[in-house]
Formats: sequence, structure tokens, C-alpha cells
Amino acid sequence: MDLAIKLVLLVIFFGSMIAIGLYCRRNAADVSGFVLGGRSVGPWLTAFAYGTSYFSAVVFVGYAGQFGWKYGIAATWAGLGNAFIGSLLAWVVLGRRTRVMTQHLDSATMPEFFGKRFDSGSLKLAASAIIFIFLIPYTASLYNGLSRLFGMAFDIDYSVCVIVMAVLTGVYVIAGGYMATAINDFIQGIIMLAGIVAVILAVLNSQGGFLAALEKLAQVQGDSAIPGVYASFFGPDPVNLLGVVILTSLGTWGLPQMVQKFYAIKSEAAISKGTVISTAFALIVAGGCYFLGGFGRLFADRVDIAANGYDSVIPAMLSGLPAILIAVVVILVLSASMSTLSSLVLASSSTLTLDFIKGNIIRDMDERRQVRWMRGLVVVFIAISVVLALIQYKSSVTFIAQLMGVSWGALAGAFLAPFLYGLYWKRTTKAACWVSFVFSAVFMLAVISPAKGYLPALLQSPINAGAFCMIMGLVIVPAVSTVTRAPGRERLDEMFSCYERMVTVTVKDSIGEQEG
Repeated sequence: MDLAIKLVLLVIFFGSMIAIGLYCRRNAADVSGFVLGGRSVGPWLTAFAYGTSYFSAVVFVGYAGQFGWKYGIAATWAGLGNAFIGSLLAWVVLGRRTRVMTQHLDSATMPEFFGKRFDSGSLKLAASAIIFIFLIPYTASLYNGLSRLFGMAFDIDYSVCVIVMAVLTGVYVIAGGYMATAINDFIQGIIMLAGIVAVILAVLNSQGGFLAALEKLAQVQGDSAIPGVYASFFGPDPVNLLGVVILTSLGTWGLPQMVQKFYAIKSEAAISKGTVISTAFALIVAGGCYFLGGFGRLFADRVDIAANGYDSVIPAMLSGLPAILIAVVVILVLSASMSTLSSLVLASSSTLTLDFIKGNIIRDMDERRQVRWMRGLVVVFIAISVVLALIQYKSSVTFIAQLMGVSWGALAGAFLAPFLYGLYWKRTTKAACWVSFVFSAVFMLAVISPAKGYLPALLQSPINAGAFCMIMGLVIVPAVSTVTRAPGRERLDEMFSCYERMVTVTVKDSIGEQEG
């Protein structure tokens, strides 16, 4: 009976995803429709698309378990950072300017923005190469958290789970493009919101409630000699916790699959609504995930970190829940993974088609041919991610997991500063972008190479190294821009004119004003 409940819920979930993909086919006939939904996506869909692309199984199973175990209840700071820096501040700082300038420049991808903003085809190619190299392992990692949950909930081989998830995601992305992804993200986001609240209440209830669980956590000795440290405000290691907050929060500002959501929003007015919705979503989902993970040490009798790693923490916490709640958790993690997977493969396929193949390999590509190429590349990227995920799962190859660990740092470190300054500062130069690209890509690859031993101990962690690259980019870009040749003034004035509109209004003077 329990298995039947889980299977029925899965069939309903998958069926609705495919139906939406087929329904949205008419919106994906041209490049703008397939990649950006015709730039007509409302605030609710955009906000949920942003949030569900942000939080995947990597966060729910991997990061929540790992950082909750390491830092205790203080891991909640990462969730708060995701809400207020990664969502609220990102929408306020980037939302309007991204939407306005990308439409003005007629750019559909981040590499295309760099190419047109800095008048450089080589910069566009370099950006697309970085995206291709570092998004693929990130895509493969999305399947990792599913293996333990499906092992706990079903007697189904992990390979079957991965293939089914990949095929179904591919079907609705290929059929409906961005609009299908956005609508499915909205549904998946609602599942994530309801699921995380239900799971937190159930887990805390199993420990006697919030106060009782917090009291038990305060008594855990763990790896620290400080009594009660896992129930404290900043936890046992606030310095490394700060690195986690910076990487997972500020990192979204430079990730192509995240920033591209601003390209598609319907209007500037919708951005204000989207800001509030996105922040609330992140506060509940990210705050809830890390908050839940903070109680992981209360289940230490069920967890063997040395043998099974941090990915075993959250499944161990959930293993005693009722069948219906476990089914909800499985769908929650599937929702998180499928929404992020669809966003990543859409970003990868559109970037490779529009920024690399079009005009370089194939000179003459009409709109229909571009869409066909993007649909074909969606299949290719999903297939590669499945192969990498299965290789990692069935062998002792660890390089894939390591490269995934640096992908966020490399992408955000390379793109964040050039994109941010490019939107706001006319003096930003092409040379500064190149230095930022090279510095972050090389530094993050060094973290997983033999050269790692030459780095300071603090920066040998991919988390801290990624945060370091993002901060250094914010210093490098203005420093290099001030000592390199400034862009042409006339072209820049025309480019930035999109931010300034002449508005004429009718004003009635009051009697008092006339007398004065």
C-alpha cells in the first residue's frame, strides 16, 4: 500500500510535467520564444523559476546535510544569505538593468551580452566555453542526492531513476522551451514549499518539538570541545561558515542560468513583485533546508559519515517518517532537481547554439534552424549528464564530483564582476573582463589539481576558493579598467541611453504656488 501511494504520486507528477511541455509547444517556435518565453513571463513564474533553479537536490540533500552537520543550527545563516543576498539583493541590483539593457542590445544569453556590451566576439566565445566546461559537471551532480532517497523509498535501481528523470525533463524542455520550464518550475516550487514545511514539522516533532530538539542539540559534543556550540548563534566555525554564505548567496549574481531569468520577465513593473515573491520563496526553502540540516547530529546513531559521506545525513533524518511524507520528500527532491536540470540544459544549449555555432561554425542559421539545434543540444547535454552521473555512481571516479564543487566558484567568479560593472559602469573595459575570466577559471581549476598544495590552507576548500574569486573579481575589474583603454564614448552613450527615458507630465499649480 505504501509503495502504491508513492508510485501514484510520481505518475501524477510526471504526467503533469509532460502535459505542460506539450501545451507550451506553440510558445517555442522561434528563438525568443524557446529561450526567453518571448520576454513575456510574469512575476510569479519568473520568481519561482529563479528560486527552483537556485535550489536543487544538491542543496536539500548535500549542502543542508554537510553544513548542518558541520555548523549546527548556525547553518541557517546560509539560508538567510540565500534569501536576502542571493534573491532580494540580486533582484534589486540586477533585475531592472538586466532586463532593460539585454533587450536594448538584443541579447538572449550571458555570452551574447558580453560580446555586444564590449564589442568582442572573442569574449563571447570565451564566456560560452567557460559555461560549457563548468555547467556540465554541475548538471551531472543534480542526480547525486536522488540515489540515497530512492534507495530509502523504493526498491528501484538508481540508474533507472536517473534515466527516467532525464528523459522526462528532456521531453518537456524540448517541447515547450522556456515557457514550459517556467510553468513547471511554478508547480515544482509549490511542491517544494509545502514539502519543506511538512518535513521540518515532522522531523522536529519526532524529537519532541523545536525547543526539545534545540536542547538536545546543545548537549551534543561532536567534533568541538565547546559545550552547546551546535545550538549556538554562529556555530563552531564562523569563518568557514561565512565562505559558505558568500559562495551560495553572492554566487547567483554571476550564474548564467540564474541571471537569464531577468531577461525573460514581462516588464519592469513585474520586477518589484518578483523581488518579494522570490525572497519569500528562498526564505522558506533555503532557510528551511539549512535549518533542518542543523539538527542532523541528533540522528548520529543512524549516520556513518566516514562510510557514507554527508549525503547520508538528510536521508537518515527522514527514514522514520510516514510513507506519505517520504513520498512528498521524494517528489520535493525530484522537483528541485528537474527544475534546476531544465534550467541548466536550456542555458547550455542556447549558449552553445547562439554564441558558438551560429556565425562561427554555421554561418547561415535562420530561426527555425537555431531552435532545432537548441533542441538537439538539449538531448546531448542531458545524455552527457546522465553518463557522468552513472560513471560517478558506479565507479571510484571522484574527479566529476570535485569539478562540480568548483563550478559555482568558477562561473560566478568569472562572470559576476564583469556583468555587474558592465550594467552600471561605462568605464568597464574588455581587458578587465578577460582578466576576470582567466583568473577565476584558472584559480578554481588549481583547487582540484596538484597545485592545490601551494595555495593557503583556507583557500584549498572549493567553497572558500569560490568566494575568494568572486570578491577578487569585484576588485580586479575596476582596477584593470582604470589602467586599460577606455571604450568609445559615443557607442557607450547610445548603449546606456536605454536607462534614461524622457517622460512628459501635465502639472496643475496650486493657488499657493502661484502666489509665491
